[in-house]
Amino acid sequence: MKRREYSPELTPARYAQTAHGASTPGVQLTAESTAKIIVIGASTGGTEAIRKVIEKFPETTPGTIIVQHMPASFTKMFSERLNQLCPMEVKEAEHGDRIRNGLILIAPGGKQLEIIRSEGFYEVRLGGTEKISGHCPSVDVMMHSVAKYVGANAVAAILTGMGQDGAEGMLAMRQAGARCISQDEASSVVFGMPRVAYEKGGAERLVPLDNVATSLLNLLA
Repeated sequence: MKRREYSPELTPARYAQTAHGASTPGVQLTAESTAKIIVIGASTGGTEAIRKVIEKFPETTPGTIIVQHMPASFTKMFSERLNQLCPMEVKEAEHGDRIRNGLILIAPGGKQLEIIRSEGFYEVRLGGTEKISGHCPSVDVMMHSVAKYVGANAVAAILTGMGQDGAEGMLAMRQAGARCISQDEASSVVFGMPRVAYEKGGAERLVPLDNVATSLLNLLA
């Protein structure tokens, strides 16, 4: 597939517009996909938590997008390591990647990642290098885009991590009809991001890490 050129860079001001439903230049929606997707956000302690979750996903699991707070120099190696361990294909996300069953995409460090709907499919848009909610990539940025373009066809989890990135985005997803969970305190390395997402009403419940994969797959049904 020929890769589309990316036009407007995602800045904090533009993020604030798109997060609240304003039109985004250069995006043309021609059909609405009904495919399911999974999205996951994590930070401190997340690399091992992510592995424990996705190694339980069967190879036919719906397309999965992961934002892990990590420097740009490490996300490709992280993706390659997970690809060796998991039934699904795992790769670092590239601009224009189409989300499909059996594929896990890891957000590259140093770039904001959004999911858009184009030509009846969901695909990745990368752009912007400024920190939003304190991070680049930001879980909030990714989840707000999922709320806008995927809605009830998504399920989400926020895993261990410091701070509150993802709490607002997950709440937007929940309000758009998505099903959402957070990792519980006992199994988290840092119970920051999961706690705030739950307290703000984005996460429906707290789930032990060992049960996150099964819970997400059940929510897809």
